[in-house]
Amino acid sequence: MMQAIRRLLIGKPLHNNELGHQRLPKWKALSIFSSDALSSVAYGPEQIMLTLVAVPGLIAYGFMAPIALSILLLLAIVVLSYVQVAKANPGGGGSYAVSKKNLGELPALIAAGSVFADYILTAAVSVSAGTAAIISAFPFLAGHEVSLDLFVLFIVLMLVNLRGVRESSTAFVLPTYAFLLGIIGLVAFGVFKAFTQSSYLIHPDAFAAQPLNWMVIFLILRAFANGCSSMTGVEAIADSVPMFKRPEARNATITTYWMAGILCLMFTGITFLIMHYHLLPIPDITALSQLAEQVFGRNWFYFYIQVTTMLILYLAANTAYNGLPILLSIVAKDGYMPRYLATRGERLTYSNGIILLTIAAAGLIVIYHGQIDHLISLYAIGVFVSFTIAQTSMVVHWRREHGPGWKIRACLNGLGAFTTGLVVIIITVTKFVHGAWMILVFIPCMIYIFKKIRSHYDSIAKQLSVPPEFVIKEKANKAESKHIVIVPVSTPTRVVFNTLKYAKVIGDNVIAVHVANDEESERKVRAKWDQWDMSVELVVLRSPYRLLMNPLIEYIETIDNMKGTNDFITVIIPEFETKRWWHRLLHNQTGWVLHTSLILRKNVIVTTVPFHLKE
Repeated sequence: MMQAIRRLLIGKPLHNNELGHQRLPKWKALSIFSSDALSSVAYGPEQIMLTLVAVPGLIAYGFMAPIALSILLLLAIVVLSYVQVAKANPGGGGSYAVSKKNLGELPALIAAGSVFADYILTAAVSVSAGTAAIISAFPFLAGHEVSLDLFVLFIVLMLVNLRGVRESSTAFVLPTYAFLLGIIGLVAFGVFKAFTQSSYLIHPDAFAAQPLNWMVIFLILRAFANGCSSMTGVEAIADSVPMFKRPEARNATITTYWMAGILCLMFTGITFLIMHYHLLPIPDITALSQLAEQVFGRNWFYFYIQVTTMLILYLAANTAYNGLPILLSIVAKDGYMPRYLATRGERLTYSNGIILLTIAAAGLIVIYHGQIDHLISLYAIGVFVSFTIAQTSMVVHWRREHGPGWKIRACLNGLGAFTTGLVVIIITVTKFVHGAWMILVFIPCMIYIFKKIRSHYDSIAKQLSVPPEFVIKEKANKAESKHIVIVPVSTPTRVVFNTLKYAKVIGDNVIAVHVANDEESERKVRAKWDQWDMSVELVVLRSPYRLLMNPLIEYIETIDNMKGTNDFITVIIPEFETKRWWHRLLHNQTGWVLHTSLILRKNVIVTTVPFHLKE
């Protein structure tokens, strides 16, 4: 039954040979890797506006245009410099891989921790923003934000991505391009109306700017930092180069340029229209919802904008689902994350990474109650840290390679590193008390975890390696080994009978051990034992305090201390398996507890002989 449900939800397993068929053409890759960056126009310009009017009596609306232009300039610098990462590192991994190659372990781990935080926030923010968009159109859903967010995370995003890249890209193509059509239509019609149906292009109050002082400057910088949330997702393509069809690096570069051009067009248009209509915050109604209502009225196209915005914001989280599992697989192969994150699942996806991302994003949504304003305060700093490290790494790369035009490329990446580094400082200062400090604490914690995991794997490798001198020593040691088999016995039953038959097959020295609470219970067990005549010694341990585990474990330890260095001890636990799962609840778990207690002890082999009940 469970297997049938699994196949229904996830699909049949895919053969390793089908991995090549999972690669994406550019038009599909644009929808699956760029949805985060493209959908950010639904909240990026709004975050600038919200910050500039946040302080009562201090409306710095007039600075919105310069802030938007500076973000577009930053986008151009980052895109032009970041495509170099895809070209120089076609194996994927983005900032982590390129910094590991050029800067060393610590910068690479900082980049990995930063991107890890950013991708989790991408999923949480995108899903929360999608819910906010639909609540703007259907206010009766207010109050159910967290439930809607978790439903989308677990039932839609996680399951679709577990089904595989081909299925997820096919499912997300239509909503992405539907959103692009809607936003471009909104911008085009809104700009047309602004130039033809108004006596002014931009509301006069939008030009009003406060005199510059330290408070206004801080407000401007914070608005810029929040607006930089529109830059998140730019790195997803460089992280996922191996997912493109050949030639991977060239196709990834072209897709990055497509994404940047479309993002620039939509960001500019929406910012212009927000200023034109001089939009102000309205509770439970997004700026994009206000804008669509101003341009089209509350007609079918308004609802089309809201529904496609909801869909693209939900699917924007899919950028994280396609970027983070790949990154985690690369980090895991290097030994800094659990090895199972590097293993592909039945559908050729990194399913463990997908599940980890879902749980982490769900935790953030629950903690912050799905409030975008709270989540956005944590956003962007991680991605700009990784941008800075990646661009610095590329400067080192070009200086080392000395290929054609390396000086120009190095200067371009150097400019990118300086610019994004400056943005990191701005975001840190302006958002520190609003939550950025948590990311600055999270990244060192992740580095510590990375190193502890790597240390564990190094220690395991050292302990499990077999040095040549060890083999020579074993060949020289011709002493014979003995195998002592111990079978714990509660009551002589058919389960114990089958277990003893197996024990006599694997060893000649078999000892049955029974723990008795009193003389009466000992007498009954011995009477049944004598009837079997199994030629197996029965050792009875007295336990007047009715303890079972302690006497048994102490006896096994005594045998362990007495045996020779070349001898082995195997403890075989008789256990019956019930036909129905709930029957298990009616029986104690002594066998499981004993197995767990013994498996942690040195030089003791523990196994179980199951007996399956038919009724």
